[in-house]
Amino acid sequence: MVFVLKDKPSIGNNFLSELRDATIQQDSMRFRKNMERLGEIFAYEISKKLGYVDTDFETPLGTATVQVLEHQPVLATILRAGLPLHQGLLNFFDKADSGFISAIRKSQKGGGFSIQSEYSAAPALDGRVLIISDPMLATGMSMVVSCKELLGQYNIKQLHIVSLIASTEGVAYVKANLPKAHLWLGAIDDELTSKGYIVPGLGDAGDLAFGGKV
Repeated sequence: MVFVLKDKPSIGNNFLSELRDATIQQDSMRFRKNMERLGEIFAYEISKKLGYVDTDFETPLGTATVQVLEHQPVLATILRAGLPLHQGLLNFFDKADSGFISAIRKSQKGGGFSIQSEYSAAPALDGRVLIISDPMLATGMSMVVSCKELLGQYNIKQLHIVSLIASTEGVAYVKANLPKAHLWLGAIDDELTSKGYIVPGLGDAGDLAFGGKV
């Protein structure tokens, strides 16, 4: 399943447009906040696909039966750019456990690059719903490497992938390599440069959120 936020009118498109706007995105605090807001929107949309149980609660005047989540998902993100998006998801799934993954691009002689996962910290995921986020789904390689590492260790019940901007090529790569994953995307752009940048995209999400790096 592929859900694309841009395909339907909603306030989410306002936040997405500000993330892309070269002037507005220079305010790093607002950039992080818009990522967080979109994380909350995706959390709400994903919540419609999870399991619920009828639970009785005592009010001051009687008993109310409410459908509540049967099990909390696990939230994971790819460092560092994914942290504000992760926080938005965590704002809604506020009882969820969290995991963190480092997926680094390594340049290769003669051009191109490979992905290496250098750090992973996550709770046990057997039988759990995993929601993993990364703001940019460019080639899709970082996401596939990260997910396959976890899928190789655990019997994950459901896999949900959240990205704000994806490329057509990246979506195809993820679907080919993670066919059971549910994709939750802000928008899909057609162009991907030879260096793996999405066009028009929004630039480097990590640098815009947290400053440049060496």
